[in-house]
Amino acid sequence: MRKTLLGLTALALPFAPALAQQAAPVAPKPAAIVADGVPPVPMQLVEASRPYMEFRTASFMDWDPVSKSMLISTRFGNVAQLHTVAGPGMARRQISFEAEPLGGGYMPNDGTLVVRKDTGGSEFWQLYTLKDGRLTLLTDGKSRNSINAVSADGKWLAYSSTRRNGTDSDLYVVDPRNPATTKMVLQVSGGGWALADFAPGNKAAIVAQYVSVQKSDLHWLDLETGKLTPIGDHKKAIAHGGAKFARDGTLWVTSDEGSDFQRLGTLDPKTGKFTPRGPETKWDVEGFDIAPDGSFIAYVINEAGISKLRLLDPKTGQTREVTGLPRGVLGSLRIAPWGEIGITVSSARVPTDAFSVDPKTLAVKRWTESETGGLDPARNVEPELIEVKSFDGEPVSGFLYRPDPAKFPGKRPLIVDIHGGPEGQTTPSFRGRTNYLLNEQGIAVFYPNVRGSTGYGKRFVSLDNGPFLRENSVKDIGAFLDRLQGDAGIDAARMAVRGGSYGGYMCYASAIRYGDRFKAGNCIVAISNFVTFLENTQSYRRDLRRVEYGDERDPKQRAKLTEISPLTHVDKLAIPLLVVTGGNDPRVPQSEADQMVAAVRAKGRTAWHLVGTNEGHGFAKKENADYQFWSELQFWKEHLLK
Repeated sequence: MRKTLLGLTALALPFAPALAQQAAPVAPKPAAIVADGVPPVPMQLVEASRPYMEFRTASFMDWDPVSKSMLISTRFGNVAQLHTVAGPGMARRQISFEAEPLGGGYMPNDGTLVVRKDTGGSEFWQLYTLKDGRLTLLTDGKSRNSINAVSADGKWLAYSSTRRNGTDSDLYVVDPRNPATTKMVLQVSGGGWALADFAPGNKAAIVAQYVSVQKSDLHWLDLETGKLTPIGDHKKAIAHGGAKFARDGTLWVTSDEGSDFQRLGTLDPKTGKFTPRGPETKWDVEGFDIAPDGSFIAYVINEAGISKLRLLDPKTGQTREVTGLPRGVLGSLRIAPWGEIGITVSSARVPTDAFSVDPKTLAVKRWTESETGGLDPARNVEPELIEVKSFDGEPVSGFLYRPDPAKFPGKRPLIVDIHGGPEGQTTPSFRGRTNYLLNEQGIAVFYPNVRGSTGYGKRFVSLDNGPFLRENSVKDIGAFLDRLQGDAGIDAARMAVRGGSYGGYMCYASAIRYGDRFKAGNCIVAISNFVTFLENTQSYRRDLRRVEYGDERDPKQRAKLTEISPLTHVDKLAIPLLVVTGGNDPRVPQSEADQMVAAVRAKGRTAWHLVGTNEGHGFAKKENADYQFWSELQFWKEHLLK
């Protein structure tokens, strides 16, 4: 037997090199990924793109009132976790160690840390306190819970929860040091409710009801009696973007009352009178915070996608602009008890990092410098603003990223990448893996802000509302294509479309309408049929989506929703698709992808389908996101670059 085995081994040896040549090594597929019709990923592709997979980000979350350290969210493993940073440029110390990402912040004064966590991207968040690496549950473990506000004295945490019936977001308060103190303070109907802030003394609070992007109503809630009193005239379509009390009891808000844009000002809770206090008349105030001593208010302006940080003296009305921050996108604004301003900054050349600003000198400090896989982020290209007039004369714009013409001369292939929302906006933030397309493959990428995008005023954001205006945003893509196809640096014969969520619907719709211009489409967590989407999206958000898209229960609207749905026109789809789906997606359920893939294949057309069974509305786990990108690279190689 031994001799026979040795003989067989010897006979097999000459054939080994040939077998090795035939079977090129492939990357291991993550256990939670289902690759239906998607070819294996070659290891050669993994190695070529590896540096671009290894970038990190560091988002500012909060200030620790005890240690004066900064709380950030960053990823060293498969998902982002919470870390603290003691000072600018100092080491990140990990304090959470979960299989899922967390977010949260500190209670004032004693620094009790409250976090939220879901499972597999379900968005059914539970609230916990985090101490010594251990979580203590505050909620029921089953419902969907969202952190709302904390009282200035650090005693109470407010949150919304669907625990009563799984649909309505009732309001609760709890002392997070004692979960038994949980009590409902307002029973509501609908999913758009939140407690915006506690009034000084904790006897009352401001409650916000989000109805639509054009309308959000404020109320005064007596926390002792439960009486809810409307603030202002709720018959008016006024949107409030934030509400916060100053130490002296003045209520500061952002509001579009009397303007096309969100302005910073004060609101009288008794009369409902809004008084603008900032000098801006154009562009939205996206967020603000009030210094604990009331000496200044820090706020962020969105100027055509570029963020500006300004400080307002509420006594004099004078403003100062912070000029030392990188030019890009700002978020997560929070003022420390001692006055330092914390902020997250992201741009083409800053991979999302935490900064602070001294409110007296306006000096800027960079607390984190996230790794970019050994690559120099200064190499990344800055975008150019593209502006066109659409089919009806409406101005629309977007950001075009071009590959280095010295490295990639001539006409370049193009991917049109459409944002979700639809009440969203593409801004020139860090592009992560997309930099591989630009820097190594020479593919240009264009990010349009079609009508219905935020950031350009409430008139513009309403231009796609309801089923009868919905396709006008798809027509905007045609106007952009007219401009881009005439660009000397773009290869009009090699163009593709990509998009996620509502952008996924736009991806399907554009692939159908402009199939003669696009070669392929990569549609992610996408709506394929508005009627089935509205019927199957989670109940807590269904009415909110009906306001934007239309009401499928109304026969006239249902007929129009069916008419404009991509699934209805699948017979007109002639280009290949890559469809990406989260198995736990509470917003756009997997059934939306399943029915589209089945319909495309039934017509004999190509549809690759990638499913993350432990993901929700987009892939959050690094191993899945990497595999998704590698699959996209293969898809573009096969259907765009040839």
